[in-house]
Amino acid sequence: MSDDRSVVRELVRAHGRTYAEEAGITLRDTPQPLYRLLVLAHLLSARVRGSIAMDTARSLHEAGLRDPRRMADADWQERVDALGRGGYRRYDEMTATQLGEEAELLNERWHGDLRRLRKQADGDVRALRRLLEEFPGVGPAGADIFLREVQRVWPEVAPALDGKALAGARRLGLTQDPDRLIDLAGDTEPAVLAAALVRASLDKEVAEDSLRRAS
Repeated sequence: MSDDRSVVRELVRAHGRTYAEEAGITLRDTPQPLYRLLVLAHLLSARVRGSIAMDTARSLHEAGLRDPRRMADADWQERVDALGRGGYRRYDEMTATQLGEEAELLNERWHGDLRRLRKQADGDVRALRRLLEEFPGVGPAGADIFLREVQRVWPEVAPALDGKALAGARRLGLTQDPDRLIDLAGDTEPAVLAAALVRASLDKEVAEDSLRRAS
C-alpha cells in the first residue's frame, strides 16, 4: 500500500512540469510571457492534444507572433499558416480570427499588458476569471488553464486547483480538498502540483505509474 504523500511525491517527480515550461515559456510577471501563456491557455482549451497545442504555441512564437501588438498587426492568413505549422489544423481558421480579436481587446483595454488586467481585478480571483473569460476563445476552460499556470507568478491566485486537477487527485485516490493537497505536496509549487494532477486526469497511465512507484 502507498501513502498519499508518497503518491504525490512520485507524481510530481515524474510529471511535475508546467505546461508553460513544456511550451518553452519562461514565465515571469512581464508582458510578453504572460501574453504567451494566455495564447497557450487558449490553444489548450480546445479539443486537441496537449502536445499539438504546445507545438503550436512554439510555432506562433517562431513566426514572431509573440506579443499582442504583433498578433493584432499580422494578417489572418499569417496566423492561419503559423497555426497549421504547429499542427493546429482542425480549428485553425476560427482560432486565427479569435487570436486577432483577443490581441485587439488586450491592446485596447489593457495596453497589451495582462498585469493591468490583474490590477483591475484587485486580488479578486473571481473577478480575474471573469475578465479572462471575456477574451474570444478563452472561456471557462482557458481561464482555468491560465490561472493554474499563472499562480507561479501571481500568488494571490494560489492554490488554483480546478476541476481538472481535482479529477486527477480523484483518479489517484487522493483528497479533493485543495488545501490538503497543497499540504501533501510539501515544498512543491502549486502550479507544478496542478500540472501534474491534470496529467493524471488526462492519462490513466500517469496515475497508474505514480501509484505503482509509491507502493
